[in-house]
Amino acid sequence: MNNDKQLANAIRVLAMDAVQQAKSGHPGAPMGMADIASVLWRRYLRHNPANPDWVNRDRFVLSNGHGSMLLYALLHLSGYDLSIDDLKQFRQLHSRTPGHPEYGYTPGVETTTGPLGAGIANAVGMAIAEKTLAAQFNRPGFSLVDHFTYCFLGDGCLMEGISHEVCSLAGTHKLGKLIAFWDDNGISIDGEVQGWFTDDTAQRFESYGWHVIASVDGHEPQAIADAIEMAQAVTDKPTLICCQTTIGFGSPNKSGSHDCHGAPLGEDEIKATREFLNWPYGPFEIPQDVYQGWDSKAQGEELEQQWRGLLSEYACAYPQLAAEFQRRMGGELPADFADNAWSFVQQSQQQMADIASRKASQQSIEYYAGLLPELLGGSADLAGSNLTLWQGAKGLQDQDDGNYLYYGVREFGMSAIMNGIALHGGFIPFGATFLMFMEYARNAVRMSALMGIRNIFVYTHDSIGQGEDGPTHQPIEQLANLRMTPNLSVWRPCDAAETAVAWSCALQRQKGPTALVFSRQTLKAMSRSAEQLSQIEKGGYILRATAERPQLVLIATGSEVGLAKQAAEQLTEQGVAVQLVSMPCTDRFDAQSEEYKAQVLPPNCPKLAIEAAHCDYWYKYVGNTGDIIGMRTFGESAPGADLLRHFGFTTEAVVARAIKLIDQA
Repeated sequence: MNNDKQLANAIRVLAMDAVQQAKSGHPGAPMGMADIASVLWRRYLRHNPANPDWVNRDRFVLSNGHGSMLLYALLHLSGYDLSIDDLKQFRQLHSRTPGHPEYGYTPGVETTTGPLGAGIANAVGMAIAEKTLAAQFNRPGFSLVDHFTYCFLGDGCLMEGISHEVCSLAGTHKLGKLIAFWDDNGISIDGEVQGWFTDDTAQRFESYGWHVIASVDGHEPQAIADAIEMAQAVTDKPTLICCQTTIGFGSPNKSGSHDCHGAPLGEDEIKATREFLNWPYGPFEIPQDVYQGWDSKAQGEELEQQWRGLLSEYACAYPQLAAEFQRRMGGELPADFADNAWSFVQQSQQQMADIASRKASQQSIEYYAGLLPELLGGSADLAGSNLTLWQGAKGLQDQDDGNYLYYGVREFGMSAIMNGIALHGGFIPFGATFLMFMEYARNAVRMSALMGIRNIFVYTHDSIGQGEDGPTHQPIEQLANLRMTPNLSVWRPCDAAETAVAWSCALQRQKGPTALVFSRQTLKAMSRSAEQLSQIEKGGYILRATAERPQLVLIATGSEVGLAKQAAEQLTEQGVAVQLVSMPCTDRFDAQSEEYKAQVLPPNCPKLAIEAAHCDYWYKYVGNTGDIIGMRTFGESAPGADLLRHFGFTTEAVVARAIKLIDQA
């Protein structure tokens, strides 16, 4: 029984059985792509089921993540720590086999996929990381970093706009070790795609600079193997293998139809499919000889041991490089990073420079990049505005061992590629755009937070203060959106010292991404004591205290801290005891002790929050008795200073609202 078809049929029956038992799922894609997966995984994929984190493994991404049972079947059959009982728990609460593959839940799942197109974007990021890391560490005779990135994708991935963004860039960067398999089955949920998807996909990818292998029979093992070997032989272009398949292959009455795309086959059809496939076994029953045909553990352990031998020789020849490689792939910062970062924070405070926080961010990048060769930066065509370039920046388009990516106008693609780079390991990616255009990238930012990976999203031009570009470019609701995203840390610093802390915290945060939000306009430097400087990392702290119990607390972030300070000074002159709080990072503040939070925001004391963004987020801090000076409408097109006056961000307006709030208390 140990032949290609029966080994592939094991995937088909596991997929249809698990979906049927869950009464939910997508059996069609796994059944249609089973032959391709069988050939790739058994003959070509270099991986070790006993160590899913082996550094030099090939990466495999299932971009059409709705077909998750394909991946779960592959992992189970190959020998990963994923049991048949795990497969029986498909789509159940707290199972290791969720409805779409999730990074961190299942051994061997390289990234969380589900939103179509995101997976191929992640794969592009992984391939960029592999190529760049190889250029930085490989030496003659030592191909320490040398693996492929394989990606399965469907029609839906190709219809999503992100696929254009990332595949275009992949061609530009000549990612020869990226191989994508298009499941060309002509079916999506609504039926036959010819009614809404008539692109010449092969020509599209050729125009990107890809190597395209067209019209491969996705059910003929030798044709698939020949295509993979052709793809591996082309080293200066990514490859798209166009696999013609039948969705739900093996189902006598539902194959080739959208009926098997996103619903169980049904008991009668499953019985008929077993007969058609000549599979005489019951649900979730895999015979031993099929398991033996799939088992990859021994081969995987041998491949890893060979590589570890190479690493040992490399360490003898290049001990410093080897230590640096292992540190970076372990995700660890240099041992002295925290001390050096604190020195830079102190230096930033001492300089007391009045600069835009985007400029302070550039100074931070300049400093931290000197400490961290793993920093891989970039911007979505706005480097001159985001200020993401630094003296040591080297563009990847000029040299393979560079550290800067010119992403072009691709905000969504950039953010999803960054996810892939972070997942690959060896780099801490950051990428920048205007805060308003985070909207283009929203899904990728959410996926980064969902996966809990170290990623840094840099957003400048953070408010109506940017002025003349008008409401299309002025963010209003974006800060609240970001802050309400679980596991995303959001900083909006008010000057260079807070910016230095924000960057330090982002770089040291290992289990989630950070959004750093910066101003276009110049901000006034704040004076601080040593204690106040050390409290910035708490996310919120008392910037200006009062000798007596405060009558009012002013809370502000970013560019509005300077405004709040001026208002506090005027109120003090009027005899009002005012406590000024700078809150650059609300999630960090929320994580502090109740005692500390009560000290910063005393209960039963009126509070006025000031931020040039949507008001509603701040009610959690000011309560029903407090007030907020913020935005409730879109902005306007005018000089920034005029807009701030128009919308009430003036000292006079803050003082008036503060007095009114005290009178009502």
